[in-house]
Amino acid sequence: MGCTFDLETTFPIPAIVQVAPDPSPGVRMDSETWETDCGHHGYVDLYGNRCERFEIAPGTSRIVYEARLLLSEPADVIDHAAEETPVAELPDETIAFVMPSRFCLPDELGHEAWQRFGGLQPGWERVQAIVDFVHGHLEWESGASNPWTTAADAYRAGQGVCRDFAHLAITFCRALNIPARYVFGYIPEIDCPPLLEPMDFAAWFEAYIGGRWHTFDARNNIPRTGRVVVGRGRDAVDVALITSFGPLTLTGFEVRAQEVPAQ
Repeated sequence: MGCTFDLETTFPIPAIVQVAPDPSPGVRMDSETWETDCGHHGYVDLYGNRCERFEIAPGTSRIVYEARLLLSEPADVIDHAAEETPVAELPDETIAFVMPSRFCLPDELGHEAWQRFGGLQPGWERVQAIVDFVHGHLEWESGASNPWTTAADAYRAGQGVCRDFAHLAITFCRALNIPARYVFGYIPEIDCPPLLEPMDFAAWFEAYIGGRWHTFDARNNIPRTGRVVVGRGRDAVDVALITSFGPLTLTGFEVRAQEVPAQ
């Protein structure tokens, strides 16, 4: 998996790029390369995500990232028996993922959440009911939202892109006191219909039930194989693909993710 960015700027711009896989258990890095003339170095942010700091030179630049991974458990894990944890018993590190954040607003959509899902059996099936609703309520539409669109905005508009699907599902979960965090990364086309649009980074979310974090995907709403996590956070603001400290124009962009046949 990997990606290519073509960039243009008129003067030197510091930037942060987040495209390298999260060093999760069950993910083995076989190879990894950066191809660019820009100076760069890596660091790990407060959520444990790998980030790369760049100095983008004036003119045109290209950043190419490639990696080859071995995933020990490539398929999404389904656990219908997973139960919700009472708030008083939640681990301290999960509490931040019940709170409102910039794009996820359980305080604003709490009434809708409890009306729609409050009477359902707590646990996996309730989270899946949230996913089913969001998947049906929002229509995927390229360009339907902007970098300032919140979950409440998407809910009212009835459309969005994958980050809006994730934000809305996270918001409903948090309103029901279920910790939920935003996830983005690569999803190859393995055992699924081919995409109608060019491959891009994907957004999904994880809910804390059954004593661990579980993957849910309101955009696709089907189990997928080969997800590669790049970043996790409260919402998309914590895991921006590119953060530039000045005007930076993206003139070309490509994302790649595919299964390598066994040798």
